[in-house]
Amino acid sequence: MSSIKIDGHRIDVLFSEDQISERLKSLAVEIAATKPNRLLVVPVLKGSFVFAADLLRAMHHAGLTPEVDFMILSSYRAAMKSSGKVDVLRDIDSEIQGRDILLVDDILESGRTLAFAKDLLAARGAKSVRSAVLLFKPGHLAASIKADHCAFECPDLFVVGYGMDMAHQFRELPFVGHVVKED
Repeated sequence: MSSIKIDGHRIDVLFSEDQISERLKSLAVEIAATKPNRLLVVPVLKGSFVFAADLLRAMHHAGLTPEVDFMILSSYRAAMKSSGKVDVLRDIDSEIQGRDILLVDDILESGRTLAFAKDLLAARGAKSVRSAVLLFKPGHLAASIKADHCAFECPDLFVVGYGMDMAHQFRELPFVGHVVKED
């Protein structure tokens, strides 16, 4: 496992830029195989923005032509642990009645955020609401939900990079890593 030092923090690389790129190509093919109709991709911001952008480009190469809208949901704010309550900070503008929706999120851990978004969009009349997550951390689910498409299973570590942050730091990293506490 490789490591880098940034601003006094050691970050161990868990999933490299190349690993992520290759996995997203196959994930896009999986999504295309579901033959979505009038697909609306809804990234859950902020953490999923890098994953969503790369996945959308991979979906284009897989022959899909989705529309995109964004939601900002939060259960973390500046904390490193979920508060257990999901807040809608920004809702989508798009009409979803009778459409296939793909929620895109960075990590499925407690499942509260993804379950909340899925239930919300289904209640608004979506034909289907599927999900794609970059990372799944088993063992912490507090909601009854499973991602339809998952890039990687993640060890039980606090992760950063590839859009995910630690108090607004490290989103720019092109890989997923773990900040190692050094005494």
